[in-house]
Amino acid sequence: MKLLFLVTVVATFSFSGFYNNNTETNKAVYIENARLCKIFTKKVKKYKRNIRDDALARASLASYESRTVRYCKKAEEAKKTL
Repeated sequence: MKLLFLVTVVATFSFSGFYNNNTETNKAVYIENARLCKIFTKKVKKYKRNIRDDALARASLASYESRTVRYCKKAEEAKKTL
């Protein structure tokens, strides 16, 4: 009888969200997006200084800029949820 009660209590705590790690997940997402934002921001600045004059270089720069905007926006949104 005691064992049944103990199993019921443990199961209740386990499935009730008592061990919710949503904040750790949000923090990890924020850290990763902030890291990528910083990397692509530096990459855009460096690439603009040394850009070649061809279509591939302009396409690469546009790709880096779009990723910078995307990751910085995601980092800001994740920061708000923390």
